[in-house]
Amino acid sequence: MESVQHFSRLTTLVQDLKAKDTDPAVVGPVEVDRKKIESAVRLILEAIGEDPDREGLLETPDRVARMWTELAAGQVADPADQISCEFFESSAGVVLVKDIGFSSTCEHHLLPFVGQAHIAYLPREGRITGLSKLARVVDIAAARLQVQERLTAQISQALVDKLDPLGVIVMVQAEHTCMTVRGIKKPGSSTVTIDSRGCYKEDAALRAEILNLLSRH
Repeated sequence: MESVQHFSRLTTLVQDLKAKDTDPAVVGPVEVDRKKIESAVRLILEAIGEDPDREGLLETPDRVARMWTELAAGQVADPADQISCEFFESSAGVVLVKDIGFSSTCEHHLLPFVGQAHIAYLPREGRITGLSKLARVVDIAAARLQVQERLTAQISQALVDKLDPLGVIVMVQAEHTCMTVRGIKKPGSSTVTIDSRGCYKEDAALRAEILNLLSRH
């Protein structure tokens, strides 16, 4: 169910950002040169001893080129722009959204890393946003070449830029296929990154309280 929800959000994201489907395809302000990607894929296939003209591979260069229009949909977009609505609720306390599924692409090996983001923020003077906007922030930050540490910080920064909360904590947990299918080959290993801002960075007790909530299953 979680993967279906993530795919649905990503499809909506691509539809929102995507301009006319031409060559080169335009995704937001980024021009994805499909022909160049197709040529590069053919070269890779040839380099590993494959025949790019055999039946099973004939459409592969085009498929890969179209895939990159999705994977790079957020390449230069600002995740903060996804927080497009604000509400004021004077009684609002901590807002915590857990288990936001995402997939992103590691910039070191161009392999996916997949996981969940958990976001908590303490509103300033009741300033909040829609919960779905937090999921969209994660999606736009993930839809580009990334490292997990930067992804975590960009999600935090989006909330700081748009909502100016008293505090923000973002925890991201992901499995990196660059560690599971190649190199050290350790399937099941996961990486956790945390970014704290405002009162959650300055106050260890508050930070520990939120991290405890984020870590509960």
